[in-house]
Amino acid sequence: MNKDKFITGNINPNRRFRKIIGGCVYILFLLSTCVGIIGLGLLIFDVLKEGIPWINWQFLTDFPSRDPKEAGLLSALFGTIWLMFLTALFTVPIGVGAAIYLEEYAPKNLLTRVIEINVSNLAGVPSIVYGLLGMGIFVYRFGSDEMFLDRVLIAGALTLSLLVLPIVILASRESIRAVPDSYRQGAYAMGADKWQVIKGAVLPSAFSGILTGTILAMSRAIGEAAPVIAITALVYITYIPAHPFERFTVLPIQIFNWVARPQDDFRSLAAAGIIVLLVILLTMNAIAVFLRNKYQTRSEE
Repeated sequence: MNKDKFITGNINPNRRFRKIIGGCVYILFLLSTCVGIIGLGLLIFDVLKEGIPWINWQFLTDFPSRDPKEAGLLSALFGTIWLMFLTALFTVPIGVGAAIYLEEYAPKNLLTRVIEINVSNLAGVPSIVYGLLGMGIFVYRFGSDEMFLDRVLIAGALTLSLLVLPIVILASRESIRAVPDSYRQGAYAMGADKWQVIKGAVLPSAFSGILTGTILAMSRAIGEAAPVIAITALVYITYIPAHPFERFTVLPIQIFNWVARPQDDFRSLAAAGIIVLLVILLTMNAIAVFLRNKYQTRSEE
């Protein structure tokens, strides 16, 4: 009895103080969140106010021009589509394959742990480092000034693949790891071998997470400017690339070019380009959420 009274006496006097501290911390976190949301809202409002009057069919279907009233982003838009298609083509098979190996086949030894640590670390490397690496490996022959692939689409796609590959690997590994082990054991009990278990039980259940991670990785790649500047430089392109070995530009580069111009009209064009890029990013994220919910529901059924 005395012991309970001693404990109660030690706790009760601090309850009011703890409530005050908790309330202060809550208000602090709420204000921090509001500052970020308000700042983002003001930025989006300013971009919409400047850019919406410039968005029309001519803006979407014309090539860049020195006259802001005739300038468009058709070449940058198609360059972005080309670059994302090629990046996904290189990234998805390698990333998902690496995740399957690390989760299902790799032995639990020192080498595997070193690979896992390095993959996690590579996901946090600044994007400009990948740009310089891509320029030194894909644009030029390694260790020389001689051109290898040149500043073309496929060099940019390979560089962005290096950038987003760790993200795809990590997202795919988490999705595969989340599949209940009972699925595997049930498939083995039916007489399936290792690959049949992975193909028939693991991958269908992990598909929604893998797909979501891949789309979000592509969403990061589409907005990257630093590595693409290192690969393609600030070029003036007035044509649509016809194949992966042509020069190209993308939306972030085109926006950067317009912002660097001294005329105010080009800044409004940059705002319009930002709106187009935001629409593409939000569409990709919405598709990721929709597909995740769709396949997750189907997997639960």
